[in-house]
Amino acid sequence: MQAKTAEEDSVDQRVRRRLRELRTQRGLTLEEVANRSSIDVSTLSRLESGKRRLALDHLPRLAAALSVSTDDLLRAPDAEDPRVKSSSHTHHGVTYWPLTRQGPASGLHAFKIRVSARRRKPPEELPVHEGQDWMYVLSGRLRLILGDQDFTVKPGEAVEFSTWTPHWFGAVEEAVEALAIFGPHGERLHLHTS
Repeated sequence: MQAKTAEEDSVDQRVRRRLRELRTQRGLTLEEVANRSSIDVSTLSRLESGKRRLALDHLPRLAAALSVSTDDLLRAPDAEDPRVKSSSHTHHGVTYWPLTRQGPASGLHAFKIRVSARRRKPPEELPVHEGQDWMYVLSGRLRLILGDQDFTVKPGEAVEFSTWTPHWFGAVEEAVEALAIFGPHGERLHLHTS
């Protein structure tokens, strides 16, 4: 039995990574790809995990199962662009610039926000929703109402609070810039409702 060369090892690893990448991009299960390629699901699982060595006859069947060419299966996976590319949204006097990708609904999302100097009057009924909000003021003074308490948050100060408490934020005088982290419920409330 011969030892694998470094080149064989890197091709094997590349195909395994590419196989998993293409399968998940297409939303396919191991079982679906196994059925399409006529490869046993346990064999496919071991191929992806590196517990089984890739054979040449696997390549065309896997490529066909994933609707790609064999060359596409052999090439290195694309390097993901780490930059977050999303446009801003303005809602009720607050502009939100996303700083994180919009991933699973259960995830936290970070934003740079700018609160208009005209946003000074809280609504008659303060919103309440599931979750936790966090803000760090970069410039200006932020007015934060939590239940019966009224706070002024200055640059360099951070706040974290349960959104089960009736709450609202606005500007004291000039526009406010801050970093904010919202859970999915807070993100929906701040970006899509009153």
